[in-house]
Parts: sequence; structure tokens; C-alpha cells
Amino acid sequence: MPYDVIEVAQKLISCPSVTPKDEGAQIFLAEKLGALGFECHHLPFGEGDEAVPNLFARIGNSAPHFCFAGHTDVVPPGPVNQWRYKPFDAHIEDGVLYGRGASDMKGSVAAFLVAASEYLESSELKGSISFLITGDEEGPSVNGTIKVLEWMKQNNHIPDVCLVGEPSNPDHLGQEVKIGRRGSLDGVLSVTGTQGHVAYQHLADNPLPRLIKMLDALNAYVFDEGSEQFPPTNLEVTSLNTDNKAVNVIPESGQAMFNVRFNDHWNRASLSETLQKILDATDCAYDLQTTLSGKVFITQPGIWSNIVQKAVHSVTGHTPEFTTGGGTSDARFISSYCPVVEFGGVNKTIHQINENARVEDLRKLVKIFTHIIEITDNTAPDVF
Repeated sequence: MPYDVIEVAQKLISCPSVTPKDEGAQIFLAEKLGALGFECHHLPFGEGDEAVPNLFARIGNSAPHFCFAGHTDVVPPGPVNQWRYKPFDAHIEDGVLYGRGASDMKGSVAAFLVAASEYLESSELKGSISFLITGDEEGPSVNGTIKVLEWMKQNNHIPDVCLVGEPSNPDHLGQEVKIGRRGSLDGVLSVTGTQGHVAYQHLADNPLPRLIKMLDALNAYVFDEGSEQFPPTNLEVTSLNTDNKAVNVIPESGQAMFNVRFNDHWNRASLSETLQKILDATDCAYDLQTTLSGKVFITQPGIWSNIVQKAVHSVTGHTPEFTTGGGTSDARFISSYCPVVEFGGVNKTIHQINENARVEDLRKLVKIFTHIIEITDNTAPDVF
């Protein structure tokens, strides 16, 4: 018998799988998938406290190979006493399922599992269906999807197309399909001076006015006006630190952290070069360290995105817009291997206290995912 999406979602939510712990979530998934005939592979990567669980499961050996990617890890619940119900109780009230991960993204994982069970019960599988489930999406994303993909390549499991079940809709089901994401560059800007007494400023060198001047320059710079598929590049200062707790002491150093979300006009090299030019123009000494935390990617609208769009419209009556906004996701890793788009539930309450998902939406997700599986499985392999 096909599984029930609400029961599966409740079981997954009841596993307090805050990154990097899994607490039985992937074991439960593997049991359900194994009963459907999937060949399951538990793939832990990392050592010690950085070790995280991952799961790859596949049924079928032929093309087209359709992969669903998701994660079972969740962010911490925050103040538990502020939740309407305990964050891992998976309580339902008035048609709403409350719990950490209900939207991001155990609800989607449950929905695709149920969709696969319904399709396999009613139809003969022509191609392949697989699950790429990580426990490292909400964390550093070092020992999760990126390493599972390497394992998949080594073992001939690279799919023809992939759907990431991240919650993609701002307000209601059927609004958006993500076809790409902006890149993400983290920066640490440091300045050094000479510590001293505020009353003897001539004997010290305060680095903070220089830091403020440089941050003003970065904040004022217009990187671009956006591109055909992406919004404008944007820089946000996220942290300031002097390690100085005395009001009458000029600090020796200051540090700022910032993040740049950039579109397809840029890459890490060109963006870093531009940041240096902006800072050099202030004529202040500084040290800048940058880290690429996510590359920009785009799956151009075409057969795969149209299949997802058609399935969403058939169930919701809405034609979702192809968008690239929002934060990063593991689709940035998958995009190097095959066409990938993102569609899932409503993201209005993700990472919040009282995160929730409507029961009706989860049942509609099952129908949408089942339709996507059906269309994809009956599409000629060479089309992708």
C-alpha cells in the first residue's frame, strides 16, 4: 500500500535531526524505500564532530534517471518554550502541521517518498528514480551532497535530471520554481592601528574610522542592475568586531564581515578584484579575505523546467514563475552534473519558531511530485 504523507512527515519531524545529528531520520527513510524495492546506500562522510549521514537510494537501472534531492537535517529550534507545541512533536491543529522541518524540508521529502510509492504501485517503471538525501544542508555543506555526488559519479548513478524539494513558494503552493541561484561570497575585512588612551589620541592610531570609510565605500558601490534571469548583485555588512570592552580605550584593530550575493555577471575572481579596487580607492591599509560559499548557476528554461511547471499547474491551477531569488541550496552542487530545478512547499515559516506546513499543501505536493515522476518516466531518455 502507498504510504501516507502526513504519517511519514510526522515520523521524520519527530527525529530531532539538528545538523549534524540524524537521530534515525535516514534509517526510517531507508526502511520505507527498501520496502518499495529501492537499493539503499548509507554514505557517512567526515570525521568526529564533522561526520554527517547521507543516503542514496535508487530503483531501476534505465534512463531516464530522475533524482530527488533533499535533506533531513534541520536548524536548531530556538527557545522551545516559545513554540505553540514542542518543535519535534509534529502536532496537527486546524489542518496545520507544526514542527521543525515541516517546511524545510521534511514535508517535501515525505511527499516525494509517498509520490514514488504511489507511482510504483500504479505503473511499471520504465526508467529510474533515486533519492539523494543529506544531513549536511543546513550546516557547512562539506560532507553532504557534494561528496555524495562524487560517489554517484564513481558508481554510475549520475541522473539525467534532478528536482530539489526546497520550499520555493513565498505565500502559496504553485508560485515559483527555482531555476538558479545567485552566488555567495563571504568577506572578512580587517584593519590594524595602535591601541591607546582616548585622551591621548595623538599617541594612538584608531583603525575604526578607516574601517567605517571602507565599509561606506563598499555599501555605496553599485555592482550591476541585474541580468536577464537574476536580480542585482548585493553586498550586506553582517558583523563588526573590535574585541574592545573599554569605552576609554582606542582599539588596536577592527574587523568586519560581509556577504555578497552575486549574479551571472560575476565570478569569484572578478568580484574579488572589484572589491579590492573599491577598497584601494579609499587609500587605507587593510587585509581582505574572501571565501566562495556558493557559485552562481542557472538551468535555462527548457524541457525539464517545463515538465515541473506543467505538473504544478495541473494540480494547483497556478503557472509558477521561474525565479532565481533566495538563498543558496544544494542545487548549486548538482548543477555541475545535470539540469536541476527546485520546487517544494511554502517557505513563509522556515527557520522560525512555530515552523509549519498545511496538511492540504503536503497532499497536493504528493500529487505534483507523482505527476512529475509520471511525465519524466514517460519521456524519451535522449530528450534530456
